[in-house]
Amino acid sequence: MRHRLIVPSAAAAFLMLAVPASAAEPTPGAPGLGDSYYPEAGNGGYTVSHYDLRLAYQPKTDRLDGTATLITTATQDLSRFNLDFLLDVKDVLVDGKKAFFTRTGTHELEITPASPLLKGKQVSVVVRYTGIPSQVKVDGSSSWQRTPDGGVIANEPESAAWWFPSNDHPRDKATFDVSVSVPDDVQAISNGVLASKYSKLGWTRYNWRSTKPQATYLATLAVGKFDITTGTTSNGLPIVNAYSKDLGDNLDSAKASVERTNEILDWESSIFGPYPFTAAGGYVPNVPTHYALETQTRPFYSPAQFADGANPSVVVHELAHQWYGDSVSVKNWRDIWVNEGFASYAQWLWSEKEKEGTAQQLADYIYTSIPADNAFWTVKPGDPGPENQFHAAVYNRGAIAIQALRNTVGDKAFFEILKKWPTVNKYGNGSVQDFQAFAEKVSGRKLQKLFDTWLFTTSKPSAADAASYGIGKAPAGASLRAAGKPAQPKSWKQIQSAQLGHEH
Repeated sequence: MRHRLIVPSAAAAFLMLAVPASAAEPTPGAPGLGDSYYPEAGNGGYTVSHYDLRLAYQPKTDRLDGTATLITTATQDLSRFNLDFLLDVKDVLVDGKKAFFTRTGTHELEITPASPLLKGKQVSVVVRYTGIPSQVKVDGSSSWQRTPDGGVIANEPESAAWWFPSNDHPRDKATFDVSVSVPDDVQAISNGVLASKYSKLGWTRYNWRSTKPQATYLATLAVGKFDITTGTTSNGLPIVNAYSKDLGDNLDSAKASVERTNEILDWESSIFGPYPFTAAGGYVPNVPTHYALETQTRPFYSPAQFADGANPSVVVHELAHQWYGDSVSVKNWRDIWVNEGFASYAQWLWSEKEKEGTAQQLADYIYTSIPADNAFWTVKPGDPGPENQFHAAVYNRGAIAIQALRNTVGDKAFFEILKKWPTVNKYGNGSVQDFQAFAEKVSGRKLQKLFDTWLFTTSKPSAADAASYGIGKAPAGASLRAAGKPAQPKSWKQIQSAQLGHEH
């Protein structure tokens, strides 16, 4: 049979070209963002631009009831997606329609919407939930801390899953509204500005607002009986500080430290550039832990930080994180040095300003006083591994690396780097490699060997290598205590690493 060749008209040919081949089917979003330390942290397939949390918390029972509304945008055609969450879920709505949900893995809430989400489409996701956070444990522990009169959530690298569903990785930042209803005899503290509060029927609702991008682990909530002080920064931003009323002997020393927030912010702004947020402050709840954490705009301090008296150095550390860690966050958790090394070095600069020991003396002291066979030198600050993410070496050897950078490029270029990095990368993320490239660009120097020596070598740099970076020259006897109490390890796993005789 002979086939006839049909030549389509121009119009028909256009229509044939305009109709695509079969469109790809929507696919599930990944259950993690692929972080090398925490592969299931965060989720793929979407981003979150805003969290609205409407909560009610009863201190007597530790019961938390919540409705979380997430404004999300699909980054692929999605058949389903995950949120990171641990409490009991009642129901889920996606764009106002009931969605199927189930649990997978340790903390994955898997959601299948009534119809697929198209790439680029913005949708609201509403999750209603309840639970007793302190009773929910992962690897035997909870990030939620009970207090005599309430509860507190502040931890790193994971804390959000104990109180709201999220895309829990620093690469996906969002703005936050946190509205908390609590009994009239207690108060609720969170991040940002207290937009309003009102009382009825024996309950008071506190409405906190954070309008600048914030990583999920930096969101915090504390409910209890607090002594609250208020004021303003030098440029008119609200300061809110809160202290548990049952801190006992630690109360006055806590106030003598945290009430210096405005002074310290002024000084740090001269080094790191304009303060990047719309509020400031800190809070000290009655908890038994020993760490502090840079929860955005309102750092968390354990009372133990002030057990030996005033400790402005830890306030310097956590406020420095508002630039290095909060405004510019890690790209992956292996990049923790970009947070902790610089916050620790800020303490050394404060010590230098207060004439209690220069940054050079402190770097020399740590280098000369720790023997080569100490495990301290086996940890690579630039990639310490999840088990050593908050090891003393990340803080202290990491700070030596910064002093070595200062000695290498000179003060002019060094302080230009310190100020420009959080300005250029404001509200974004950065890696160790990004910082090295930035420092090389600003200074005009090749710095690979310096970074390899101090951040990526599993042995103590030789005396000759150290001397080439200006480290190790100070006479023995300089006291590390001059820098104030060092930052404590902070992890929901409560990693206990030896702090080289430092105070705890």
